[in-house]
Amino acid sequence: MAALVIAEHDHASLKGATLNTITAAKACGGDVHVLVAGHNAGGAAAAAAQVAGVSKVLHADGAQFAHGLAENIAAQVLALASAYSHILFPATASGKNAAPRVAAKLDVAQVSDITRVDSPDTFERPIYAGNAMATVQSTDAVKVITVRTTGFDAAPATGGSAAVETVSAVADSGKSQFLGSEIAKSDRPELTAAKVIVSGGRALGSSEKFNEVMTPLADKLGAALGASRAAVDAGYAPNDWQVGQTGKIVAPQLYVAAGISGAIQHLAGMKDSKVIVAINKDPEAPIFSVADYGLEADLFAAVPELTKAL
Repeated sequence: MAALVIAEHDHASLKGATLNTITAAKACGGDVHVLVAGHNAGGAAAAAAQVAGVSKVLHADGAQFAHGLAENIAAQVLALASAYSHILFPATASGKNAAPRVAAKLDVAQVSDITRVDSPDTFERPIYAGNAMATVQSTDAVKVITVRTTGFDAAPATGGSAAVETVSAVADSGKSQFLGSEIAKSDRPELTAAKVIVSGGRALGSSEKFNEVMTPLADKLGAALGASRAAVDAGYAPNDWQVGQTGKIVAPQLYVAAGISGAIQHLAGMKDSKVIVAINKDPEAPIFSVADYGLEADLFAAVPELTKAL
């Protein structure tokens, strides 16, 4: 029995989500292999070989993998699937794009967003926006799994010495093509990888106030900026800052929530944070139910005072 992890990478190095997924794969039992499908991605394959617990790296190289098109990634996985009992993807935008295609072609049920491995065929996953945890058992011969990366510690990036094996790259499927991308540039940490996140809600009232109040605090803490869905929908913050069930799932060391009431959908995205600090003038705000530290105060006074004190 062996597990295959589909690596996310930038062709030169692995993305953090891959390391969490490797930890989940190790919990499934058996050997852990990593597929690096990319274009001139030798650097990423070498990095995967150094990860502790990985016994083999499969390197498929071709221009058709340059932009991670789901159709081509899925085809490459399917070409290798017969050798594996478990196929694991990070539950990221890319993983969620490719995994269902693999599961459908294999005619198996996908096990989505797992947060724990109880046994090789039994897994825990959140349902109802994280308000309940379901234990699910799969009797399929091949388990196709997406891994909620906040549920697993990252595997050590060094200490391993896996062999890198070159595998034949599948041909371009021709079903899709890459036209272009618009990538937001930021000097701040990437939201899902940040150790500290400062988030603001609709109570901030405008994008100008969001920037005026929250940005200095984030600067002092070296934090990434986040926002509730209400703040994003109101135009106070860009979409890629959204934390929650329909945004990004985060679990930083410190999460500061200012002016966020704590709707179920938001809590689903950040309740696994190690330390949660909530600032809200409403004593009944649900955010206080998950906060380690709560301050009942007007954020327009409290946040600048906190920033000044740091």
